[in-house]
Amino acid sequence: MRAIISDIHGNLEGLEAVLADIKSQGIEEIYCLGDIVGYGPNPRECIDLVMQCKACLLGNHDQGALFDPEGFNSGAERAIFWTRKMLETGDPAGNERRWEFLGELPRMIRDGDYLFVHGSARNPLNEYVFPEDIYNQRKMERIFSLVDKYCFQGHTHIPGVFTEDLNFLAPEDIDFKYTLGNKKVLVNVGSVGQPRNGDNRSSYVILNDSEIRFQRVSYELEKTAEKIYAIPELDNFLGERLRDGR
Repeated sequence: MRAIISDIHGNLEGLEAVLADIKSQGIEEIYCLGDIVGYGPNPRECIDLVMQCKACLLGNHDQGALFDPEGFNSGAERAIFWTRKMLETGDPAGNERRWEFLGELPRMIRDGDYLFVHGSARNPLNEYVFPEDIYNQRKMERIFSLVDKYCFQGHTHIPGVFTEDLNFLAPEDIDFKYTLGNKKVLVNVGSVGQPRNGDNRSSYVILNDSEIRFQRVSYELEKTAEKIYAIPELDNFLGERLRDGR
């Protein structure tokens, strides 16, 4: 049994709540699909916790911190430059260790029938696969052609299951459970730190043999929001959106 988390975005309260929920269920194997940093007020602390995961991927915000953000809106760009500043000041030994960790993260992991990416099988770092993409047959067929069986991804912050016959199953529509079978599927695990599906609780997935279970975890989002408001380089919107899960 393993837990799969993604899109933490510097939200320490969300990450701590999710890790506590994972631990309470006796799960020790954790995969992180990237975007540890960006948007949120605690990049260093979140990297330190994710270092304890069994495996972690590089997300586009992680890459933005390492190099230069490409295609980011102004708010996301300012947040990345502030994040970089936090990773360059105040803790030389710790920051060196964090930079090395980020710099060594892979873009995808294959483990038997499972493929783990941040964005998509076609573009592991940057491609979004939204629920409405089920109407883009060419895009979805191309992505599915690159998946042997099951692909776990994040990036959109919207949890759910994409089936090869071009359906999207939201967790609420399937009682938060899905059984893997002979058909290929793409599974978005949602976001720990910036949920965007109308539910402000953190989201992650538990994989137990052939069963996927979508988990929702409440956390002290007001505490995270207040931290964001106190940092001029982080837009207030990044804290406000936490309440609505948008």
